[in-house]
Amino acid sequence: MEAVLGQVEQLPALLAVCRSALVRDWDSLTLDRALEWARYFQHLHDRFRARPQLREALGRRLRRSQPYPLLGFPALGRCPLLLGLALLENRALPPAACRRLLRSLLQPPGAGSGSDARGLELLARRKAAACLLAVPRRRPRRAPGPEPQLRAEAQLLLGRLRGEAAGQLRWLCGVLEQLPQPRAFAVVAAALALLKQERGAEQAGDWDRDGSSSQGGCPESTAGDGCAAGLLLSWLLGDQERFSAFCLCLPCSHLAFLAGHYSQLSRSYLDLLTGWGSHLVYDPLQGRWVKSCLDKAKLSWEELRERFSCLCQGSALLREQTQAALELLRTQDGDFKVCGLSVWTDLLMEVMQEHKSNVKTYKIK
Repeated sequence: MEAVLGQVEQLPALLAVCRSALVRDWDSLTLDRALEWARYFQHLHDRFRARPQLREALGRRLRRSQPYPLLGFPALGRCPLLLGLALLENRALPPAACRRLLRSLLQPPGAGSGSDARGLELLARRKAAACLLAVPRRRPRRAPGPEPQLRAEAQLLLGRLRGEAAGQLRWLCGVLEQLPQPRAFAVVAAALALLKQERGAEQAGDWDRDGSSSQGGCPESTAGDGCAAGLLLSWLLGDQERFSAFCLCLPCSHLAFLAGHYSQLSRSYLDLLTGWGSHLVYDPLQGRWVKSCLDKAKLSWEELRERFSCLCQGSALLREQTQAALELLRTQDGDFKVCGLSVWTDLLMEVMQEHKSNVKTYKIK
């Protein structure tokens, strides 16, 4: 047993080598030996997982071999996946060894068509797709939508949500919590935007060339999109701190686009902006609005004005909703008509003036 413990202790070193430049000198034989070790560790996991004392001993020895506890006993069962992923991410791996690795992942020895084989195949396919999407273009050009990798992640997320009708909010929470928060917010925003863009394309395609409706709409697709959007919005709006961080993370133009298409989001966003604006006070010495409490006031006057302006540059319905909210806030604050007495009066005046300027510029063009 001591010999087995000593072998398990080498797993972090094996994974570290797979991520290093040392693999530059690997040939097919060396790669096969590394994969055999990975399968051996997986065999140890399957053999000892039902024996608590031995399982704890293996996990303890594994943690002892690291500066901090990153790997535990469950990592032994995922060792082929961990090793394969480390090598796929390592550009130092020679082409011949890389091809050998891909063949081994797609058709592992004796795996047949079991769940492990399907998992390894899916790993290789997704990693290869991610690498292709991450390759920079020789002639980059600005695109109106999200970056290709982010778009692909959003489409994968939507595909799973559309395929699971029985309320997958718990699954969605688990998936998004595994991502860094800024990335999770970007994926959710991209998914919500894709739902509207794809729905608009479908509606445009429902008309024949002569202008008559083809009556070819798909109610199942519409229901699936509605369910996916509902789950994404439930996750986003179900926690006030999460939604606040989402709004601070995304550009105000993206938020205005989403608010123009999702009424739930627009109402919550306006309520959030109202809360942030209430923490601004007028400083007569500086002649401008400043934060009254740094830990509660998330936005400066300039940032708050920009966000309201973006909302007013959206659809006519969103602009009317935003202006109506500002007028109601001004009335509740005393219905002042001069600057410096109410932040809502000043915001409404600034936003209306900017909107009129934009309209005049558009007419001149």
